[in-house]
Amino acid sequence: MNQAIRNSWIVAIALFALLFGSISYVQFFAVDSLNANPNNNRQLLKTFCGNRGPILVDGQAIAESVPTNTDCKFQRKYNDPLLYAGLTGFFSRFSGQSGIEYAMREQLTGTSDDALFDRIAQTFTGKQPQGRSVELTIDANIQKLAYDMIPDGVDGSIVVMNPKTGAIIAMVSKPSYDTNLLASHDEKAVNAAMASLVGVPGINLYGSKAYKGLYSPGSVFKLVDTAAALESGKYNKDSILPNPSPMTFPGITYTLPNYANGQCAIRDKASFAFALENSCNTPFASIALDLGQDAMTAQANKFGFNDDSVYFPDRVVDSRFPGSQGVLDAPGLAQSAIGQKDVLASPLQIAMMTAAIANGGQQMTPNLVKTVRTPDLKTVSSLTPEVLRQSTTPEIAAQITDWMVSVVDNGIASAAAVPGVEVAAKTGTAELGLNESGTMLNNAWFTGFAPANDPEVVVSIVMPGVDVATGAQLTSPNASKLFKAVLNK
Repeated sequence: MNQAIRNSWIVAIALFALLFGSISYVQFFAVDSLNANPNNNRQLLKTFCGNRGPILVDGQAIAESVPTNTDCKFQRKYNDPLLYAGLTGFFSRFSGQSGIEYAMREQLTGTSDDALFDRIAQTFTGKQPQGRSVELTIDANIQKLAYDMIPDGVDGSIVVMNPKTGAIIAMVSKPSYDTNLLASHDEKAVNAAMASLVGVPGINLYGSKAYKGLYSPGSVFKLVDTAAALESGKYNKDSILPNPSPMTFPGITYTLPNYANGQCAIRDKASFAFALENSCNTPFASIALDLGQDAMTAQANKFGFNDDSVYFPDRVVDSRFPGSQGVLDAPGLAQSAIGQKDVLASPLQIAMMTAAIANGGQQMTPNLVKTVRTPDLKTVSSLTPEVLRQSTTPEIAAQITDWMVSVVDNGIASAAAVPGVEVAAKTGTAELGLNESGTMLNNAWFTGFAPANDPEVVVSIVMPGVDVATGAQLTSPNASKLFKAVLNK
């Protein structure tokens, strides 16, 4: 009899252990594979109908989950969506996720590995599961100012960042869109909205073109040329550069011109200062031909070109030098050295390059997330500045800074000046070709930082495909306004 009781207890304990083990396995160890199963409709509804954490700017929600009266208990709501669509992205039951909604999805849903004990506590206390809040580094006022600087109907992007920390102060692009259209629980309405949005020229629904868009950088790439020249040891601050106008190549009729309406033509030789102040093409083409493609590519890589591993936390599209052409001939290398041909860069990449110069040659990892907090406001993580790479030496960065200050004080970027503050800058104009009416269209660029002696802010602007003679005409005045706004806060 006693043996039968003991056997019964052993069986009961074994069954209990098996049941407890199965529950533990399903709840904690198999959760990822079960959640990822496309046939798991329950998980799908839980994901898109749950109380997802808010995305915040200056403590205010720019994306939040609000209760509904439908079977789906919560729906995503976006506040001021046109201003922030490029950053938040969208969270849609029918169209998926993009931007911060995708990149920070585990924190926003509270399903990250470090939230395990929070989930266990919620299970035992019976609390409604709730995701964590993600606060961005964005300054709402600077974001609004930058967004309003891009005229409606004009393609453009602006990045404002702190060169010492990598924190993004503002990041905007146009055209934008209303992310609420994709958050609806009406499948037909969402599909119709998506079909309409994908047809908008220049739009990117999967992240701001400030970090997802690629453009010919034009003369802002001359900062790479300058760093490569000084790094090589073959050039120094007193070097005199050839400045033919135009540059010719043996055996072919192609010539590389300087800007026809500038000051470049008055000298057949130029200092670095003069060449940068007037954005002359041929001195920098001659540097590239002297150093060779490998040296130019190596310096471009030091500034972050050709790197597809940068996340901030969404993936940053990789900028490219020399492009997809392999080994370049002399005219191709000369064109690439002035940011034309197949060279492509995102506005964020140009800002990162500029920030490295501003920060003594040290490039910081860009970051859009300031803090992550639990629903009871306990801080899970906060921005910790991290060095991404050493782009150049402090001495070379200081020398390039001096020349960039001269570009504002004596050269083509004078409209970026701020009274009482030294501004360092470089402009760029990349020719795209003639439109149907015969007008030359250009990518208009500006990049710079201030104050030059103790940089607090980097501003990079691109207005692609516009009808202007030089990028400075369109971008420099806006850069000055942004410098003033940030420095006066």
